[in-house]
Amino acid sequence: MSALQPPPAASAERTTVQRVVGHTVTSATDLLAVEAPLEISLAYGPVGQRQTHALAVTMRTPGHDAELVAGFLLSEGVVQQAADIEALTPRADPRRPEERGNVLRAELAPGVVLELDRLERHFYTTSSCGVCGKTSIAAVRASSCPTPPPADSPRVSAAIIHALPERQRAAQRVFEQTGGLHATALFSAAGELLLVREDVGRHNAFDKVVGAALLAGQVPLSQQIILVSGRASFELVQKAAVAGVAILAAVGAPSSLAVEAAEEFGLTLLGFVRNDRFNIYTHAHRITD
Repeated sequence: MSALQPPPAASAERTTVQRVVGHTVTSATDLLAVEAPLEISLAYGPVGQRQTHALAVTMRTPGHDAELVAGFLLSEGVVQQAADIEALTPRADPRRPEERGNVLRAELAPGVVLELDRLERHFYTTSSCGVCGKTSIAAVRASSCPTPPPADSPRVSAAIIHALPERQRAAQRVFEQTGGLHATALFSAAGELLLVREDVGRHNAFDKVVGAALLAGQVPLSQQIILVSGRASFELVQKAAVAGVAILAAVGAPSSLAVEAAEEFGLTLLGFVRNDRFNIYTHAHRITD
């Protein structure tokens, strides 16, 4: 058996397992994807009258936490641009001071107005459930008001789409070691891999990519392609719409509401992008032969 590589940062950890092959049992070392809580806290209000608010807790894979929070705040309509966030600062939970980094505080610009009642109703609290309180496209339109991407661009060939999953998978360093993470990848319209992020939560992986783009001043992502390693849910379509994404591709299947939302928001939605095939569910004009 080849030696295990050291886990990257805090994204993976070793454990001892009993490995069974046929009737033979041996002791072995395995790598696990780390899942740990992150509390998202806000500091807001006029200078001299700042208030703090514990907004949500998500179960995530540590790493790129600032990107995760930035993407989360954008997709939920808390911020509209990078300038709305003055700082993203890791802090220790006073109840567990030895675990520095399990709280990340977003310092919002003084002019950012929060509707705390609405936020409390709609935020999710685990890495897997999605935005459970949002049950209709109308509710998303009312809270996020996504602007549709350009109708005539980008134009991407089917050959480029076919190549995306292999390029994404080759960049999934932690998945290769653990087999336990979702991934979201950002590509140019020419198929160049720009960014990939992994996480135990598929929504978190998506938020990390969008957050990185937001902090780099690259939102809206109207000329890029996003590929997710699992299915395309309504929540991911909503996040893509808020970030201005024109083409959202998924290795797995879309849901019925995801297709309805993509049609409504002007996104090209692709599903089953694997093994040299894919389905086009909405706005097929962006995909060329």
